[in-house]
Amino acid sequence: MIVEKLSNEIDIKKQLKKLGVDAGGINILASKAKIHIICIHDLHVGAANILKQDALSIGADLAVPRGTVVAAKPRVDCLLIANTKQLKNLAKKELAQPFELKELAHKLQAFTQIQKPKSVDIMGVINANDDSFYASSRFQGATAIHVIEQMIQEGAAIIDIGAVSSRPNASLVSVEEELARIEPILSLIKKEKLYEKVKFSCDSYEPKVLQKALQSGFTIVNDITGLQNDEVCKLCASYNATAVIMHMQGTPRTMQKNPHYENILSEVYDFFDVRMQKAESFGIKNIVLDVGIGFGKTVENNLTLLKNLEHFLTLDKPLLVGASRKSMIDKISASSVEQRLAGTLALHLEALKNGASILRVHDVPEHVQALKVFRALSL
Repeated sequence: MIVEKLSNEIDIKKQLKKLGVDAGGINILASKAKIHIICIHDLHVGAANILKQDALSIGADLAVPRGTVVAAKPRVDCLLIANTKQLKNLAKKELAQPFELKELAHKLQAFTQIQKPKSVDIMGVINANDDSFYASSRFQGATAIHVIEQMIQEGAAIIDIGAVSSRPNASLVSVEEELARIEPILSLIKKEKLYEKVKFSCDSYEPKVLQKALQSGFTIVNDITGLQNDEVCKLCASYNATAVIMHMQGTPRTMQKNPHYENILSEVYDFFDVRMQKAESFGIKNIVLDVGIGFGKTVENNLTLLKNLEHFLTLDKPLLVGASRKSMIDKISASSVEQRLAGTLALHLEALKNGASILRVHDVPEHVQALKVFRALSL
């Protein structure tokens, strides 16, 4: 007899199929292998006691504060621990319970439906300005076109081009200056029909700039303001463009001045919910969500978002993560921007594990290789 301890990260359905388990059994057993840890904030103490008993009755559990059973406090925070099968059963039970448990049941049901992406796209970064935080990403005119073609060969599925730095305290730039910087690249992309080889994204929130990009074959609008401007919404809808809605607290000039959240996961989630409704009201069909790593967040905030990225999959939209060479790496392990590739790969692989569909990167070949190895480990 040989006994082996397998990783929780394996493809459990593949392993079960390899064993010769019948199709129906594969789904049942797979639902028992996935463990969910769900934090429930500010729950009525009566609901917590009911939920605790219901969880125990199906083999799950609910961690509650000391004194909950005697209602020492009217509202409590709890931690639910259950596999997918138990979560489905618990959700059905709570639909018939009082307090807020019916609402909770719908949320639990949503968690059981989460599907991680089966494919991931690498988005290469081109900056058409001279003040972006990473000098090696700055290119102009024909040089930019050469780098774009190189990124395509290296495996980039999307090229994201911007002409205004969004780093903390970046200088304000007029629309005219932004256009002057990016137009030569847009013209060459259109002339060479590079949009037939790869998808292009415009990193801007200025309608005039975005319209020029969309007229040049771009199909993605990467808006760090999260569709704040109605004119940007109208453009996305009229060109049937994909809108990337990013979360940012404040503006690039103010975002890193003591950012604060009561609960970052719920606040970013609520922001996405509101902006998605706005986008859909304008007729935007394709939406990507970006939690905005480094945009009005502390290092702890950034890590919380990356570790719990799966929380946002219930919104049923692709997730984009861009942590490439950002200063949070320096705050974890002292380094210059030129030395942050290893830290970038660590952050982005964590994002992949937790549900990212698109990685916005400065280093395309290194990410393509890391992605191949990551996939091999998941087999």
